[in-house]
Amino acid sequence: MNAFLENLDWSCQANESLVCLGLDPELARIPTKDIVTFNKGIVEATCGLVGAYKPNLAFYEALGLAGFRALEETIRFIREVSDTMIVIGDGKRGDIGHTAAAYAKGMFDNWGFDAVTVNVYGGEDSVVPFLNYSDKGVFVWCRSSNPGASDFQDLEIKSQANGQIPFYKHVAYEIQDWNKNGNAGLVMGATYPDQIRETREICPDMPFLIPGIGSQDGALDHSVRNGISSAGRRILINSSRGLIYADETKNFAKGAREATRELRDNINAILDSLGLPW
Repeated sequence: MNAFLENLDWSCQANESLVCLGLDPELARIPTKDIVTFNKGIVEATCGLVGAYKPNLAFYEALGLAGFRALEETIRFIREVSDTMIVIGDGKRGDIGHTAAAYAKGMFDNWGFDAVTVNVYGGEDSVVPFLNYSDKGVFVWCRSSNPGASDFQDLEIKSQANGQIPFYKHVAYEIQDWNKNGNAGLVMGATYPDQIRETREICPDMPFLIPGIGSQDGALDHSVRNGISSAGRRILINSSRGLIYADETKNFAKGAREATRELRDNINAILDSLGLPW
């Protein structure tokens, strides 16, 4: 088995959790004076309840050098709390080959992320530099959770191998073919659970990162049922604002812990109903 998949499975198993907590802090909303204090409080309160953390780089880049320092300290703290936790760098990087290679080096070698999100619009040579890091995970943006996803992702195209299909399905087929190292995954929005099911049929064992639960009102039950792999796992249900802003007072950490526990338990109840307990 691929090293990243082993690490992912172990991280989820350790806490019996398929929750991915998005660390997307906004200074205007957090009750602390700085992001690091906020993130540390969230991580400390939830580290026994999640399978992964996912900092969205946009919220750190928006703050310039101070944001980068906050991200660095946040990653360091996660590693101190748990040396098995998966940390996903959500930057949706994507560019022509040599630039993609530089992005991959930055995300994996310098920041030390266990996995990243990438944009496939540039084609195979924009994704392969990431996939070449065989011990790292690469979640390709396939069917996003935003309302405008259908503008391009639902467009019907003529595929030589699979006939007339929506573009997001073509992406899934292509990634399945490019996945030589077994470290590819897909980003599938919880706001489109039927598409999750259809894509799982194409990629039966690939890990899915599923955003859109919580503030975007994604369908949890259908996303879990439609998204789990043939072995009953390999999904990360991501929630960001719905967890870290569950309580916007000085009790934010406790609020995040309670919301995260509830989400984990709800997911596990669905797994139990399918005969797939931990």
